[in-house]
Amino acid sequence: MNTLTDLLEKKTFRIAIAGLGFGESVHIPAARFNKNIELIGLWHPREDKLQESCKRHGLIPYSSWEELINNPIIDGIIIATPPHPRFELSIQALEAGKHLLLEKPTCINADQVKDLQRKAIQRNLKVAVDYEYRAVPLFMQAKKIITQQNLGNPWFVKLDWLMSSRANTERPWNWYSSKNEGGGVIGAIGTHAIDILHWLIGPTQSVSALNSTAIKERICTISGTYKTVTSEDISISQLQLKTINNNLIPAQLSLSAVTKESRGFSLEIYGENGTLVLSSNNQKDYVHGFSLCFTKKGEKPKNIQPDQDFALSKTWTDGRIAPVARIHDWWYHSIKDETPIIPGLVEGLASQKVCDKIKESSSNGMKIQIS
Repeated sequence: MNTLTDLLEKKTFRIAIAGLGFGESVHIPAARFNKNIELIGLWHPREDKLQESCKRHGLIPYSSWEELINNPIIDGIIIATPPHPRFELSIQALEAGKHLLLEKPTCINADQVKDLQRKAIQRNLKVAVDYEYRAVPLFMQAKKIITQQNLGNPWFVKLDWLMSSRANTERPWNWYSSKNEGGGVIGAIGTHAIDILHWLIGPTQSVSALNSTAIKERICTISGTYKTVTSEDISISQLQLKTINNNLIPAQLSLSAVTKESRGFSLEIYGENGTLVLSSNNQKDYVHGFSLCFTKKGEKPKNIQPDQDFALSKTWTDGRIAPVARIHDWWYHSIKDETPIIPGLVEGLASQKVCDKIKESSSNGMKIQIS
């Protein structure tokens, strides 16, 4: 296992990335921006894609997962694969002594997240979770407004996250279409939404949900036939959130991946002293385009800009890269400074528990308490 002393002596944190979707488009440029991180190589199960990507970026190709996790020069691994293989890959990497940064959903279910927690604690390893909205300046500014009690006690929260990424009926069947492989709108953006609500307001106490699948079949490019879509592309939930003052307040969460020409992201928080609205209708970039409006009781709405302390040191055309780079930095410093990583598996477990119960509630029609 690479110790803290090793890390300090090397002055760089050497990592590899598993996964070539989000991993290649976002994590590679984010990692290369951080002066404390040295990106060594990539892993992917498809040899042709792996070789092409490594040649393009000048990185070492790891065809064997065992070769990667047992390589002593690698300190940490970013696992940005589809959800289904993520748990086994993570367990094996932790057993080999590697720090991890996981994409979300962290795992397929909460029990798997608990297993990762136990293994990480046993091996004294840091596992970050890429809840990058915590690192977006306007989201951080919204958190500050709430924390400083400018809004007063929250009374009601409404979050609509209505996207059109899966609205094209000709988009082929893939893992996203399979609930057993972690597909669906709940894993894609619901896990983010729940984490945002927990971070800004407080933990979920109960949930009542209704999920549905609008596009029930998609073409399989391998067989040339239509396959049934088993994952949800729409989810509506009623939640109870527990605030910092131990008040239980209602929250409404609407998620969709199939809403054409929709409003995008809109978070409305209504409190005793006014209203806070954080929104973006930019569906081509999940980060760029947000605005924050605060309306105090008896005053006109005011557009809020983020404090200089929250500003990003660099931005890219792809708005996701900058906040992910900030998450990378938090991950590195939690290891270097031996401090808890936030967001990490504690936050990942809290979100996954609610996501699991949203699915259970939709299945049995019951309101479910979150333990």
